[in-house]
Amino acid sequence: MITNMEKKHIIAILGMPGSGKTEAIEYLEQTYRLPKVYFGQITINEVMRRGLSVNPVNERNVREELRARNGKDYYANEVMALIDAITDSESVLVESLYSWTEFQTLKRHYGAALHTISIHASPALRHERLTTRPIRPLTKAEAEIRDVAQLEQLEQGGPIALADHVVINEGALNAMTDRLDQIMGEFGLAKK
Repeated sequence: MITNMEKKHIIAILGMPGSGKTEAIEYLEQTYRLPKVYFGQITINEVMRRGLSVNPVNERNVREELRARNGKDYYANEVMALIDAITDSESVLVESLYSWTEFQTLKRHYGAALHTISIHASPALRHERLTTRPIRPLTKAEAEIRDVAQLEQLEQGGPIALADHVVINEGALNAMTDRLDQIMGEFGLAKK
């Protein structure tokens, strides 16, 4: 059984909406057979527990209420409990770490075991991806508003700016995955 103090790699994938975080997470999860903890699942679980439909409005309302009632570090504390409950892997992926408070909370708890990888794409490319995605497509104006909201309301810029690694996702998918493989190699992780 692996405890939180024995975990060697808590790998958080960061980036602005449309940068390619989901593709990076899916690639790492499948290729390296790493378990994943998703910040957003906490919100989805609470929305469903309340008998509400899972949609952006209900998710935002529940998320804001949980943070207002339980503090800015609520999600980080919940995610740490999920990470610490994983006892069959010394490495774990973290999806949707956004805020400066969440980053600081995880960093205090995991120290050098927390590794951050920022996936970067230009605003024009990110906005194009957001307007053409099959689930919840946004208009260009909505994509621009979302950028500002994530930076100002979620303080998302700090963790991205201080990321341990940056992966540019401007071209073919294999260019991003090749860079991710290089980083995983630096962690001593092998494809499975």
